[in-house]
Order: sequence, then C-alpha cells, then structure tokens
Amino acid sequence: MKKSRVLMSLSSVLLVSSMFLAGCSDEKTSTDKGGEKEGEISGDITVITQRTDIVDTIFKDYAAKFNEKYPEVNVSFEALTDYGGEITPRMNTKDYGDVLLIPTQVPIEDIPSFFEPLGDLAEMKDQYMGVEERAVDGKVYGIPIAITYTGIVYNKKVFESAGVSEIPKTFEQFTEVLQKVKDSTKAVPLYTNYAAGWPLTQWEGAVTTVAGDPDYYNIKMINEDDPFGKGKPHYEMYKLMYDVAEKGLIEKDPLTTDWETSKAMMGRGEIATMVLGSWAIEQIKSQADNPDDIGYMPFPTHADKVIFPLGADFQIGINKNSDSKEAAEAWVDWFINESNYSVEQAGGISASKSAELPEELKQYEEQGVEFSLLTPANDGQDGLLDKIDKESEVGFWLEDHKKEIVEAGIGNRKESFDDIADRLNKDWNKARAKIK
Repeated sequence: MKKSRVLMSLSSVLLVSSMFLAGCSDEKTSTDKGGEKEGEISGDITVITQRTDIVDTIFKDYAAKFNEKYPEVNVSFEALTDYGGEITPRMNTKDYGDVLLIPTQVPIEDIPSFFEPLGDLAEMKDQYMGVEERAVDGKVYGIPIAITYTGIVYNKKVFESAGVSEIPKTFEQFTEVLQKVKDSTKAVPLYTNYAAGWPLTQWEGAVTTVAGDPDYYNIKMINEDDPFGKGKPHYEMYKLMYDVAEKGLIEKDPLTTDWETSKAMMGRGEIATMVLGSWAIEQIKSQADNPDDIGYMPFPTHADKVIFPLGADFQIGINKNSDSKEAAEAWVDWFINESNYSVEQAGGISASKSAELPEELKQYEEQGVEFSLLTPANDGQDGLLDKIDKESEVGFWLEDHKKEIVEAGIGNRKESFDDIADRLNKDWNKARAKIK
C-alpha cells in the first residue's frame, strides 16, 4: 500500500484534527514545529494520560526531549486508570490539567465548553488526520494521538501448541480455535477483561470488519432501525461474545480480571487471544517472554473481503481554562509530530500526514487484507450517530451492555442474548425516531 494512497484516504474519511501549524489565533505564538519563537514559550503544564504503564518511564523521557526544545516549560504528568470515569467528574471544575484526552463521554456539541479550539478545520485538514466527529462548527478541538486498527491479539506459541496452523477467518473457525486451545492447553482461550470493563468496548472497533463495508457505520446503520437485528453486524459480532462466554471459552472468573496482569499473562502464553486495538500490541510485547510470540490478526467475518478498519485513538486537546495555553500547544505539537508515540507506543499510524507508514501495514497488505477508514456521515448527518447513541443509551463505545452480554453468557443474568438485542433495538429505534 503506497503511503500517499493511505494518507489521502485517511484524510478524506477522518476528521482531520490538525493543529497549530495551520492556525492558532493571531495573538498566540505559532509553534510551527518549534519555530522561531519556541524558546520564548514558558509555563507549567500538567498532562493527563491514560497510560498508567509508561507515565513514569516513557513519558518522563518525552519530557526531557521536549525540554531540549522548550527549556522554560515545566511538564508534569498524571495517569488515570479509569480515564473516562475519573476525568469527567473533574471537568465540572476548571481543574482537569492543561493537556488531556477528550473523553468519549462528553457529547460532541459540549466539547467547546471544556476545550480550547486549536484552529479552523478548513486550514488544518491538509496536515493532520483525525476523526470528523470531534470537530464542532468548523473548529478543531483535538488531534488523535494515533490512528489505529482493530483486530485480535494472539499468542502464536499457544496456537501452535493447540495444533492451529492457520489464522481463523470466520466465526465458526475462530470458535473452533478457541475450543482447541481449551482442550489442548492450559491457556485461557479468549480473555474478556470483563472486570476492567473498557476492554469490552474494543469489540466495537471491529464492526467494519464484520460488515465488510466501510460505509456501514456512518452511512447505513444511522439510517436504519434494529442495528442488533439478526444477520446485522452488531448482532453477529456480539452474539460471538455471548457464545464464547456461554461455551466457557473465556476466563473462569470474569469478575476478577485485571488489565495490567492480562498483558503479562498473554506474554507468558497463559492467554491465547484478546480483542483489542493495535495500540495494545507493543504493550503486550513489552511484557512477553518472547515478543515474537505475539501476533495480530483481523477479527473473524463472513464478509467477502477482510478489512482492517482504521480509526482514531483518543484525541489530545487543551483545557480551555489553562493558564499556560502556549506551553500546552507546544506540548501537543511536539507530541504529535516528534515523539513517535503513535507508532512505538500506540501501535498505529501518526495523525501527521507527513509521517511515514510503519512496515507492519505493508506486511498485512501483502496478506490480502484491506485497510479502510470509516466513510464519514452524509451531509447534514454529522454527529447524528452520536446523538442517537446517547439518547438511546445503547452506548456503542461504552461497556455497560457488553458486560450484560458476558453476564448473560455465563449465566449471571436471566436474559438471553436475543432478549438483550431486542431491548437495544427498541431503545435505538425510539431514539432515532425522535432525533432524525
């Protein structure tokens, strides 16, 4: 896949949440990758991150490198384990750091109440990639810390021990592989990370793979009732989640799972698979006895073509109440353009269009897998999916209903999967009729 083709398609689909190179307001000092006035920027900033695993190591190294360019800026960090759950209550005050990730819990139309505009989308979209839904009234409020892809992390050695020689492509093949792992090894076939909760939301990123259609999410689903109807991507995908739980192909006690522990467990060959974004690859490899044992494969599908859906990770933004906005802008610019976080720590692609693509993408293309971004919503429907989702409380990117599915699968709820799907359909249909 040629770099130019990927980046052009990315920019056409994702909201390019570009930033300071193209247009901070006139009264602000232009950072321009540390232009002529970078040495004049000073101040104290707090950067809030979700990366509890590297906040005391990699991020401190980042600060040291950043200070080589901006010696008068003092950077401190704060890491949150339950990022969305911990940061959103603080946003009722003005004390939520200077630089932070835009939590998905914040309605899109409310973003300007909490975040500083970074510039005009029209000016910035040629330089950075991002998700369109995070722009408000033509203004950019965040830029993705990485462009990632969603699939399944797996342990090659566990697969080999279970006699698995080929990557499963369909739901049936995937379930058969998990059963082989259960029958032939001591590894957990599929680790849900139920107790942590948020890892269950990673499944949502695979809807495009299941659909085999980049138009499905923002174009087709938004104009249809019953997204959890039988035969539709959401039904099929989450029925798989239910089925593997019901068949005992997940951890024995999901209520006691632990995210940080699970990474080391997979690295040691105690877990066969986890559904996660590509951002997790390097985290797991860093804790593996042999990093080469960790592989990544597309989510199973019955579609004619296999798609690795590309999407944006968290978006980094600036607290509109910050007293050190210039310093905050300098940090965001440096972090996106110079830290290489997106590739080395997030396992993805840089949001900067000038960045080179990682070799791993070329490898997957050679295997016949397509990389595709979600087609943006039709004109006049921008943000509509988010509105219906929140009104209905279906919570496509939230954990609540995913937990219910796992609970039903292991017998801790009286509802069947179809009961849950029917309820979600009714909630969606009612909200869509109200909002459309």
